[in-house]
Amino acid sequence: MFPTAVKLLFLYVASALASPTDLGRRSTPSVAAAYYAGWHNGDFPLTDVSWKKYTHMIYAFAETVPDPSQTPNLNGSDPDMLLPFVQAAHENNVTAMISVGGWTGSLHFSTNVGSAANRTAFVKSVVSLAQSYGLDGLDFDWEYPGTQGIGCNAISVNDTANFLLFLQELREDSIGKNLVITAPTSINPWVDATGAASSDVSGFSQVFDFITIMNYDIWGPWSATAGPNTPLYDLCESKDRQLGSAITAVQAWNEAGMPVNQIVLGVASYGHSFSVDTSSAFGNGTNLLETYPAFNASIQPVGDSWDNASGNDVCGNPQGPGGDMDFWGLIKGGWLTEEGVVADGIAYAYDQCDRTPRVYNETTQDYIAFDDASSFSEKGEFIKVMGLRGFGIWEAGGDYKDILLDSIRTSSGFS
Repeated sequence: MFPTAVKLLFLYVASALASPTDLGRRSTPSVAAAYYAGWHNGDFPLTDVSWKKYTHMIYAFAETVPDPSQTPNLNGSDPDMLLPFVQAAHENNVTAMISVGGWTGSLHFSTNVGSAANRTAFVKSVVSLAQSYGLDGLDFDWEYPGTQGIGCNAISVNDTANFLLFLQELREDSIGKNLVITAPTSINPWVDATGAASSDVSGFSQVFDFITIMNYDIWGPWSATAGPNTPLYDLCESKDRQLGSAITAVQAWNEAGMPVNQIVLGVASYGHSFSVDTSSAFGNGTNLLETYPAFNASIQPVGDSWDNASGNDVCGNPQGPGGDMDFWGLIKGGWLTEEGVVADGIAYAYDQCDRTPRVYNETTQDYIAFDDASSFSEKGEFIKVMGLRGFGIWEAGGDYKDILLDSIRTSSGFS
């Protein structure tokens, strides 16, 4: 449960948020969603998905291609799994969707929506994709309109405006108008033509069923110090530690015109690892684990077996291991017990401001910022207090025996 002061703050902010607008044709049932990574199906088959605990499942990814008239590419996500995925979802009354784009698959979004002709062609290709596989909806994971993502994306100052024009045309399509249309978003509204966060995203509220704010990867190996992957709150931290959080992200999108009942909170079933020497890990010679310690950026601990391998990325740039550690990886690796609590011999800290845990192995000097059942429970309570639409997990396979899923379902109000 939240400390009383934090919960009172959330209640105050919730009361100040703009009222939900009339959504007309769209009802607002709660969303319990997750992404299913097709490339992980060997370790996490469709039969392992707890379908009855979800309302929406999103297959990742269909990547953009240079020609907008061509169907987005499924080659990186086991295209043979998509039809069985849709069948399994429908057998369990779950909305079956596909995510177009992703970190490595957003290279051609800008050009695909950059002209009227391209927008029309792209509408036809994504609608065809949905029809071909019997999908109920499309999730557009553009990382990110108007700003550079992985490093070699096409980019234009008009990306956000063109994206809206594309979505409006998609909603005018005889099939597109009936699809569930969503998008995972950055923690701040997408930038406008000036490069600043958009002050008015109300047009997007008319075309999306909901957005999922990706409140993860806020801190990582690219940061100045180790820090929380998924901060719930950060305004009680010093200014240099206020990189963004769930509460500030919801405020930013809502103040720009996105109703709270069209906002889903994106949550992560993985954490980031850092190489931290013992003197930095424990403050002032105590046995108390620091929550923002300095780390050795020249050493990247390897994550679990799902961690990114070393090699060249899609832009041709060399990359090392990402250091990502799934919740199941923390358990299999001995950081946590089978019950998902800290194991013997592992240091643990739960930050009282950002409301997320850290663990540290003094022998290996590996430090991991992640989420556990307690932090997922608090995120679920935040969803309920703020009146958000629900939660969306990246990714379904990262959990372990539904420890995280059950926690957030219960606290956010699902039975």
